[in-house]
Amino acid sequence: MLYFVMVFALGHIRRLPSRLVKHPCGSIKYRLGMSYARDRIYLDADSHLMELPDFLTAHADPGIRDRIPQINFDAGGRSSDSWQAAAESGAHPAETVAELVALGDDLIAGPKGYFALGAFNKEERGVALDLLGFQQQFVFSTFSGPIAFDPTADLELRYGATRAHNRAMAEFCSDDPRLTGVALLPLDDPEAALAEFDFAVSLGLEAMWIPHRPAGGGSPGHDALDPVWARMAEANIPFLLHVGGNPLQIKPAWMNTGRPIPTDWIGGGENVRGKDMIALHHAAETFVGTLVLDGVLERHPNLRGAVVELGAGWVPSLLRRLDLIAQIWKRSEPDLAALKTPPSEAISQQMAFTPYPFEDVGAMIRESNPDLYLFSSDYPHIEGGRNPLGRFAASLDGMSEEILDKFYAQNMADLLGS
Repeated sequence: MLYFVMVFALGHIRRLPSRLVKHPCGSIKYRLGMSYARDRIYLDADSHLMELPDFLTAHADPGIRDRIPQINFDAGGRSSDSWQAAAESGAHPAETVAELVALGDDLIAGPKGYFALGAFNKEERGVALDLLGFQQQFVFSTFSGPIAFDPTADLELRYGATRAHNRAMAEFCSDDPRLTGVALLPLDDPEAALAEFDFAVSLGLEAMWIPHRPAGGGSPGHDALDPVWARMAEANIPFLLHVGGNPLQIKPAWMNTGRPIPTDWIGGGENVRGKDMIALHHAAETFVGTLVLDGVLERHPNLRGAVVELGAGWVPSLLRRLDLIAQIWKRSEPDLAALKTPPSEAISQQMAFTPYPFEDVGAMIRESNPDLYLFSSDYPHIEGGRNPLGRFAASLDGMSEEILDKFYAQNMADLLGS
């Protein structure tokens, strides 16, 4: 359900009222000023919570709790700074909250990771949203996905960690309808996936993060998965591919130059380096292309999905390439001969993609169409930058209000079936 809070004062500047924040030290009242995003509706297709150490274990079934691995905070580099302090208190000190609130519409340019307002405390997150000015956010976890999606783990562990995550995510998002919690959903066991889908929906979660890799050794278009796609389409719940749903790094041999291998750009050793960006989207591109050519989108025209935090500069060429593939190989492949809708049209109608702030969204739209792209902030991750709206606005300069409304809000509303 979309939740719009649009309060406009003179000059269409959104001003915010006082807010009472629940805090371990007692309730604290803050006067909120202008928000970062204003003058239009903004729906944010990518934000995150930063897990505390017991995020999974505190919500796991007793039989699986002791088997769930510890969260690897070291993998987050600078994003993981201060997790120990967060774990001890469960909230920022009152004076820190006051300092962060005082940033006002500069909050997004302020501290990131565990230092950010609302990174791990759900009461603080509501204040952060007031200051950011976004009317809706998809909320992804940060560290839990690779645990539930680990193809080397047994199915009991994968789905046990999934259920724990989904309980924890639902709890974090429970008090603010602007937070659209994203469930985890491994597809390796279709029956288990269906059961977990139903459970996640019963908790109020409204989107499914699925790993962009072969599911249980098969294509995402495998017949055994058709009931899962059908259930998503019927329930009007979108599937989401997100960075972290597949390994981030290219094979080590590609990094072997005989010189020291660089750390990733946020200071860890397990995140993205320059050469990893060459291929970061490849698995997602393969997943989407396979889904289309296997006929999943055509069999389920109400199915919706998005690719998040994997860039979008590759999308226009994918559309052209899939149309050519379908046209040429339909002579020898029955699945392609059965397609009634060109792949580019199916993707434009049923899929969406989040560009990075440093990409030229205007060029993408001119090469394809404006129905394909979504605004995202990546708050409170470092990768989202200090002014994503400014960077997107620069590349969208000269676009019509209709196109801007699609990018900033309507395309995500369509994804959610609203």
